[in-house]
Amino acid sequence: MKIKVLASAVADLHAGRLFYEGQAKGIGAYFFDSLFSDIDSLARYAGIHAKVYGYYRMLSKRFPYAIYYALEEDTVIVWRVLDLRQDPARIRLALRKGLSAG
Repeated sequence: MKIKVLASAVADLHAGRLFYEGQAKGIGAYFFDSLFSDIDSLARYAGIHAKVYGYYRMLSKRFPYAIYYALEEDTVIVWRVLDLRQDPARIRLALRKGLSAG
């Protein structure tokens, strides 16, 4: 299965990396590598996760983040990678924008 990471997800990953790098040197790179490892696992496990707000949601193994994705034929489309510590209404709003755009 192919994986396509949208610009919105890349921006989320970049913001998370900057946040964690500000906490301690090297943690931002660890965050980025960990989340991409989780995303890579979707090649094998896509579609087994529960749907939340119209997207499949996979929880990161090491950080309080969720990877929201959709399936189109043989491709996983990673829409957002969101911090779960934020207000759930903000998460819902971020994901609804994706449903109306697609």
